Amino acid sequence: MAVTSQQIADAAGVSRATVDRALKDRGRVRPEVAERIKKIAKEMGYHPNQAARMLALSKQHFKIGVLLSSMQTPFMQEVLKGVRDAKEEVEKKGVIIEIRTTYGKDVHQTIAALDELKQVGVRGIALVPTDDEKVKKKINQLTEEDNISVVTLNADVSKSKRICFVGQDNNKAGRTAAGLMAECLPANSQVCVIGGLELNPAIPSRTNGFIEGLRGIRPDIEIVDSLYVTNENDNKESEKIALKMIEKYPDLGGVYVSPPVVLGVCRAMRKKRVDKKIKLISHDLLQENLKQLEEGTINFLIGQEGYMQGYEPIMILFRLLVEERNPEKEFEYTSIIIKNRFNI
Repeated sequence: MAVTSQQIADAAGVSRATVDRALKDRGRVRPEVAERIKKIAKEMGYHPNQAARMLALSKQHFKIGVLLSSMQTPFMQEVLKGVRDAKEEVEKKGVIIEIRTTYGKDVHQTIAALDELKQVGVRGIALVPTDDEKVKKKINQLTEEDNISVVTLNADVSKSKRICFVGQDNNKAGRTAAGLMAECLPANSQVCVIGGLELNPAIPSRTNGFIEGLRGIRPDIEIVDSLYVTNENDNKESEKIALKMIEKYPDLGGVYVSPPVVLGVCRAMRKKRVDKKIKLISHDLLQENLKQLEEGTINFLIGQEGYMQGYEPIMILFRLLVEERNPEKEFEYTSIIIKNRFNI
C-alpha cells in the first residue's frame, strides 16, 4: 500500500501541511525539520501518486494564476501566446488557469490583482512583477503564509521568496549589446544610452550591463550621456529625447536603447539623416523592429524568447503542484538571440 503524506506527518509529529511544504520545498519550514521529514519519507518509501493526485485535483478545480503587465506592448502579446498555449495544455489535465492583466507597472494594481488571485483559490502564481518593496512583501506573504508558489517571469524581484525566475539574463543581454557596440565603433567614439524607469527591473539591469560591459572592454569609447524615458513604452517621448541628443552630440557614433522605445529613436535618426551614420542597438524581435533592422536603421536586435517566458512558468507550476517536481534551476534563463539584417 502506498505511503501517504498523513502517515509521514504522524511519524514526524508534524502537520500534514508541514509535510507538504517540506517535500515540495515551499513555504516556511525550519531546515532541520524539513530534513527530518524528507528522511522519514525516504525510509517509508514514499512516492507521490500522480494519477490519484490528478483525479483529486480535477475534482476540486485546482487553479494556477497568471498576472501579466504592460499588455499594450507587442512583446507582452508574444508572452500571452505562450500563456494561452500552456493554459490549453494543462486545462486538459484538470487544472484551471486564471489570467489577470494590467496596462502598466502600477504597484497598487499588481498587489490588488495578486489578492484577487488569492481570493479565487490559486495554488501557484506566475507574474511579471514590479521591483518594489510592497510587491516583494506580497510575494513573501503569498509564499510563506498562504502556501502559494510564485514564479516570476520577464523581470525578477531580488531577494524575494519566489521559487524561480523565467526570462532573459538582462544584465548579460546588456553586456552582449556592449560587445556588439564595441565591435562596430572605431577608436575614441561617443555613445549615448537611453534607459527607462526602475519599476521594471529588466530595463535598468540591461542598462547597467551595457555601461559596465562597454567600459570594461572599450575604455576608449566615451559614454557621453545616459538619458531616461519616463514611460518605457512611449515612442513619442523617446523620439523627442533622441532629437535633442543628436543635436547636442553631432559626433555621436552609437546609441543603445534598453526599453522598448527604439522606434521613436529610429524616427529621430531618419529626421536628422543620421540613420546610416549612428550605430543603433536595442532589444526584441518584433515585426516593427525587424523592419527597421532590415532597412538598416537598427544595426542589431537582441531577442529574448517572449513565448517561452509565457509558456514555461505555467508548466513549472504544474510540474511542482501536480507532479511534485521542483524546478531544476532557480534561474530559467531564455536564450540571448542576436539578429542583424543579414540573418532575419
